[in-house]
Amino acid sequence: MNALKPALLALLITTGSAGLALADKPGADWMPAEQVKQKLMAAGYTDITEFEADDGHWEGEGMKNGVKMEFHADPKTGAIISEKPDK
Repeated sequence: MNALKPALLALLITTGSAGLALADKPGADWMPAEQVKQKLMAAGYTDITEFEADDGHWEGEGMKNGVKMEFHADPKTGAIISEKPDK
């Protein structure tokens, strides 16, 4: 029975981490990343240094008006949902 515990623990860890990785992938109905980046550039971003799918939206960091900003964008429209200076 004790030999099963490490194997079961390894299975749970593997399954759990795979589930987390899947949660951070763009959905089938999401606007493509390159189109969202184009919208961000049109909104004043000049350098996007980080960009990823996370928690149901696009998020990242970039420069806007000379200030390093964090942003969240709507996954379907690419519209900026929120943005704030990155500390």
